[in-house]
Amino acid sequence: MENSCCRWVLVCSVLALCLSSQGARCQLTPNFYHSTCPQLYYIVQHHVFAAMRAEMRMGASLLRLHFHDCFVNGCDASILLDGADGEKFAKPNLNSVRGYEVIDAIKADLESVCPEVVSCADIVALAASYGVLFSGGPYYNVLLGRKDGLVANQSGADNGLPSPFEPIDSIIQKFVAVNLNTTDVVVLSGTYVRFMGATLSS
Repeated sequence: MENSCCRWVLVCSVLALCLSSQGARCQLTPNFYHSTCPQLYYIVQHHVFAAMRAEMRMGASLLRLHFHDCFVNGCDASILLDGADGEKFAKPNLNSVRGYEVIDAIKADLESVCPEVVSCADIVALAASYGVLFSGGPYYNVLLGRKDGLVANQSGADNGLPSPFEPIDSIIQKFVAVNLNTTDVVVLSGTYVRFMGATLSS
């Protein structure tokens, strides 16, 4: 159990590295919405918990969604953008990345209580953290204040996202391109596979 928690801490660190090195166009803080949308945490918790109660592996899916978003243009929620040239339709994401409906439901509720305040990028990041927590992983503090991307990068997703079917040298090169290293490759890839196996068998 202790080793499992340590692995989760490392996964969260990998995502934090993606976050800090890419796409952060403003100062991030854990209290960014403290006065403008205090209901944020409850609403995100409620939807993630409900989604995972219906399907436990949604926790892993939300983490994967966050990772695939961060890997292309940084953590800017550009993976959510619709259109034929959207990142969600890139080969590594098509029929692979899930959880869009959870993010949409969270956004809809937030818009009813604090319209045009919370970015989709922050919703994705926060939902992933609760996916980890409700799966038995540790709580980790999510810094907030990201801006949403307005342009998708399908070619970047097609060419930049690592695939489990490509040579390890190629995967390492893609991680290096976003300021990650070989240790991050092992931690993130290995832990995600273990986590998916655990949630599928639960």
